[in-house]
Amino acid sequence: MRSVSEQLDLVLRSAVTPSPVRTAISEAQGLLCAEEVVAQSALPAFDQAAVDGYAVRYVDIAQASDATPVELPVVGEITAGARTAHRLQPGQAVYVATGAPLPIIADTVVPRYETDGHAARVAFSAAVPSGSYVRRIGEDVQPGDVAVRSGAFIGAAQVGLLAAVGRDKVLVHPRPRLSIISVGEELVDVARTPGPGQVYDVNSFALAAAARDAGADVNRIGIGPRDLRRLREMVEARLLVSEAVIIAGAAGGSSGAVVAEALADLGQLDLTRVAMQPGSAQGFGLLGPDRVPTFLLPANPVSALVVFEVIVRPALRVMLGRSNPYRRTVSARTLEPITSPFGRRSFLRGQLMRDDENDYLVHILGGHSTHLLASLAEANCLVLIDEQATDVNVGSEVAVSFLAQRA
Repeated sequence: MRSVSEQLDLVLRSAVTPSPVRTAISEAQGLLCAEEVVAQSALPAFDQAAVDGYAVRYVDIAQASDATPVELPVVGEITAGARTAHRLQPGQAVYVATGAPLPIIADTVVPRYETDGHAARVAFSAAVPSGSYVRRIGEDVQPGDVAVRSGAFIGAAQVGLLAAVGRDKVLVHPRPRLSIISVGEELVDVARTPGPGQVYDVNSFALAAAARDAGADVNRIGIGPRDLRRLREMVEARLLVSEAVIIAGAAGGSSGAVVAEALADLGQLDLTRVAMQPGSAQGFGLLGPDRVPTFLLPANPVSALVVFEVIVRPALRVMLGRSNPYRRTVSARTLEPITSPFGRRSFLRGQLMRDDENDYLVHILGGHSTHLLASLAEANCLVLIDEQATDVNVGSEVAVSFLAQRA
């Protein structure tokens, strides 16, 4: 029986990051940048007002106070987007809108709410320091600065910064294309009513959702044909347009052996037992001329999702260009005793919470019953029990891996 670490090592060695592609910045969110984006110009590109107010020279209002306000004539108004340069003369004020270019020799903007707001001759009852409420040219980004680094996650702020430095496209590590097929004589689509002995196809929907959460570009094929020749043809077609393929229901028992035999001439599939619970029965291989990573997962939806979380998800994260493909793990004290089979690493569903002292506590859901999908839906973590541990007492520290955050 292969250990979880050995299976992960085998899978991750085969995970290849697709070649970077250039995409519109509006489509780059959630991906990793694959280039050093260097700013060609300063940001801001000119001195500009940070608030609506009056542009002045500090020396002209330095003596202003409530007792002795300073009055200056308002000689104009500059709106955001104004293209004509204005020059301020000593002893004058110009009304400026937020984002408007600062007039020449002005070094300070006094917010309108700190004046009497008069349109012709404005009174200042307090001095603000020189440089106040002014966005200086290049104070955010200088020409030649790296605005977004290679390997950086592109979120909302990075998209905004790319737009701010004038980039409409950026080189990124693309989402790996993943095809998901379910197999099983007992499966029917959720749009149909199951007959005697039939069940809904849960796996293709659940695994597609998990893969999207991992960052993949998912193509949910649904239920594969029962005829093995047609199944082989379907898989062969998906290998041509995918960076990874999942076949759920094809691991363990006679179904796994039959599917493996049907796909044998596409490459080598390794059907094995992994020392984990749930999801011990699984398969992996590199199929087709491009040696596409192909995963055979159990039919049980909980087992399939756990195998995906532990084995498949890290591979997809590597394909996305992630240097650390794993979920965050913390230590938590268990609220009930746990038993675990010797020699297997257990992955138990849990609810992670904090106590009054802000320490992590974890409540086990569903025990070792691998068929309880409802308990997995309630879980926000997986509790990891080492292969050597068989009995874990209440209050003992256990490793806990976060699952996707709920809204």
